[in-house]
Amino acid sequence: MSKLERLEQEYRAHHEANRSPDFVYGGNDRARPIARRVGTGVRVLDLGCRSGALTRHYLDGNTVVGVDVDRESLEIARSLGVETHWADLDEALPFADAAFDVVVAGELLEHLQFPERLVGEAMRVLSPGGRIVGSVPNGYRLKNRLRFLQGGPPDGDPTHLQLFSPQRVRSMLAAWEAVELEFVAGRLVPLHPRLFANDIVFSARRPG
Repeated sequence: MSKLERLEQEYRAHHEANRSPDFVYGGNDRARPIARRVGTGVRVLDLGCRSGALTRHYLDGNTVVGVDVDRESLEIARSLGVETHWADLDEALPFADAAFDVVVAGELLEHLQFPERLVGEAMRVLSPGGRIVGSVPNGYRLKNRLRFLQGGPPDGDPTHLQLFSPQRVRSMLAAWEAVELEFVAGRLVPLHPRLFANDIVFSARRPG
């Protein structure tokens, strides 16, 4: 069995146990700012698209190519009109240079062994001035800090390999321009975004 097939089995089991096909982490609090940053009239590469639950929010008016490790989920995304590719996102992307206007990486980078490498690949496949748009769990929110102080893991998802702080997101995007972070999802976000937001939505522009 190949590494990609093993990943597929692991994530399919995780999704079937914990996520319905239409589940979007953070709901509209995350989907809306991502869709706003994607815009319309663009060619989008949607990395880790799964069944297209998030993709639906920016599918209209765009051409979307989706990539994921789970072929069953990709079948659902394909039924929406997404061109799909089965691939390991810790490896080089199977696309030509400057092939897309926007790359979306929503709730993906925390699952990868080498997230910085994927961000570099995103820059390669974007046209000059193209945008990366995505999100990561707010790894150092107050809830996670309290879990750690109580002796538990700061993040309860066993498929998460990385923890992201706002500083790490900015560092990962150091070679990009117009970097923006938005703290979303959580009833207490207005009180202190960094401490109470469940998620960090980010965007940046490829130089050129």
